[in-house]
Amino acid sequence: MKKIISNCLLLILLFMSNKGHAQQVNKSYDVVVYGATSGGVIAAYTTKKEGKSVLLIEPGKHVGGLTSGGLGYTDIGNKYAITGIARDFFRRIGQHYGKFEQWIFEPHVAEQTFLGYLNSAKVNVLFLHRLVSVKKKDGFIKEITIENSDKPGKSSYEIIKATIFIDCSYEGDLMAKAGVSYFTGREANNMFNETYNGVQLRDRHQFPDGIDPYKIPGDPQSGLLWGISPAALDIQGTGDKKIQTYNFRICLTNNPSDRIAITKPDDYDASHYELLLRYIEKKPAKDLGSFLKVDLLPNHKTDINNNGPFSTDMIGMNYAYPDGNYATRDKIQQAHESYTKGLLYFIGHDERMPLHLRELMLQWGYPKDEYMDNGNFSPQMYVREARRMKGEYVMTQANCQSQKVVSDGIGMAAYTMDSHNCQRIVVNGMVKNEGNVEEGGFGPYPISYRSIVPKANECRNLLVPVCLSATHIAYGSIRMEPVFMVLSQSAAVAAVLAIDMKKTVQQVDIKKLQQILKTNPLADNSTPEILVDNDDAAHVVITGIWATIHQKCYGPSAFTAEGKNDSIKSVKFFPTISKAGKYKVYSYYPKLNNGTSKTSIVVFDGKTKKELVVKESDIQVEGQTAGEWVDLGTYSLPSGKKSFVEITNKHADGVVVADAILFVPENK
Repeated sequence: MKKIISNCLLLILLFMSNKGHAQQVNKSYDVVVYGATSGGVIAAYTTKKEGKSVLLIEPGKHVGGLTSGGLGYTDIGNKYAITGIARDFFRRIGQHYGKFEQWIFEPHVAEQTFLGYLNSAKVNVLFLHRLVSVKKKDGFIKEITIENSDKPGKSSYEIIKATIFIDCSYEGDLMAKAGVSYFTGREANNMFNETYNGVQLRDRHQFPDGIDPYKIPGDPQSGLLWGISPAALDIQGTGDKKIQTYNFRICLTNNPSDRIAITKPDDYDASHYELLLRYIEKKPAKDLGSFLKVDLLPNHKTDINNNGPFSTDMIGMNYAYPDGNYATRDKIQQAHESYTKGLLYFIGHDERMPLHLRELMLQWGYPKDEYMDNGNFSPQMYVREARRMKGEYVMTQANCQSQKVVSDGIGMAAYTMDSHNCQRIVVNGMVKNEGNVEEGGFGPYPISYRSIVPKANECRNLLVPVCLSATHIAYGSIRMEPVFMVLSQSAAVAAVLAIDMKKTVQQVDIKKLQQILKTNPLADNSTPEILVDNDDAAHVVITGIWATIHQKCYGPSAFTAEGKNDSIKSVKFFPTISKAGKYKVYSYYPKLNNGTSKTSIVVFDGKTKKELVVKESDIQVEGQTAGEWVDLGTYSLPSGKKSFVEITNKHADGVVVADAILFVPENK
């Protein structure tokens, strides 16, 4: 009895001594993924499918980050760059809507799809927990301490251990707390021999000349209108700590049965939108599209993004976000949410707005079936850029433009080098925005594995596929949600290799990593689909003279030929079939203004030729993409290089395109 009492007293003393300190919860995993963004979900899913234990930690209550948080009108650049499970995600979205693949979707459909991945792999997800501290030893993260996001404090602390950690947060908090060096803001152009970094006063999303910045027009003593900074304009290309602006991608609906009226926020201040009035007075707006980028999603919904000089971007109000504590970030996000809701209310209700614009705005409202636990408004602010790691390799403008091409690529990007504005200032007595850059015209390019790993002397068991190592302007091209998914899958496979080989992340065999990503792209050991692109010289035979285009195509280029003339021109695509069986065959069609209304295609299955005529009306190109896959049917194909698909100019009455052919095994 005395022994029992003694043990009870000992337990009480231990509890009292630990009260208010980190609770030693013995939880250990092969891999811990921090941040259930789109990339975080794919990283955790891949890890589990590769046979390792994994914990996915999410500070909020949702998965999918911005992909499920309103960005349903996907920024792509070039579909060729999106591979593996990321591409499979858009195929699953397509299945939901009755298509082969789809890149435009409702927020809740995206979240359901992400949850489908996690549930199928039985991934352990810890919601409402955020990072407190990181413990390192000899360059390795040994453990992290997390707390309950809803009830923060030492009493809610948990300690989590892992062999490898993957930071998939938009903020790079795990990376930063692990002592890994990073960039914020914009580098000067001369730092990496760039031309689009640093201060950029340009003409896109810009106020026209003549818009007065002062509360009383012409009177500097009256003070600046809300949202205008008194800062002076620095020399073009100068580096600084300013952050490109954030916003919300807004999901609204005009379906009366699903619509909730847009009401006035509690902290509404109409003076915050004075510049919009001055802008449309200078440049009258025909419709809402003059200052809101309204892209349509299925079922009468929208993905609204910034458009023009005064829109949903809350310029210059996020500088403290990247390195801010949780309270600071919450305050910034709340300010952005209030600004956005106030803007929508202002457009629809302020009597100074033109009547036709008010009437158009009042047709829209918040959808009842989206974000039902967050007042029908997205919980995910668009953090376009926060911290960027200073890793083993820094991706720069030269990589985007293929002036430098890395050999250790573990994913591709293809989007325009894109930066939203960073500040709103006075230039020559007029209001101007500064920081917007949109420079493209290049094809898909590889992203270095070394850009997702820290320097070896800083941390040896951390991968950072979201806040990766890139300059501000290169990150502007890479920072697309599908690319984050691709890089996060690669990070997960690298983590598994590091564990199996007992290596640091810097010592991972890149060629083996690349091979796994190629031969097991879905991490489920299914037969990979086969892509034959027109640029694959060993698999393409050309008859006649074809021109080459580099825009609106799948991959680096596409072949084009004029309509039928005296000679038939053709391009034959020969797949190498490693496993005989049934394959669904697709042809990719870029949307051209002068394209033929009908294309002749021959499919040869090794025994029989089948001629098809694809009509232009059969090609349903989604609004934000340059082309679409068209189903050519299902065929039993022999192993080897015995079958082909031939595109010809026979029957053509316009430009014929030969771009890419896809062979999808039915057992996939």
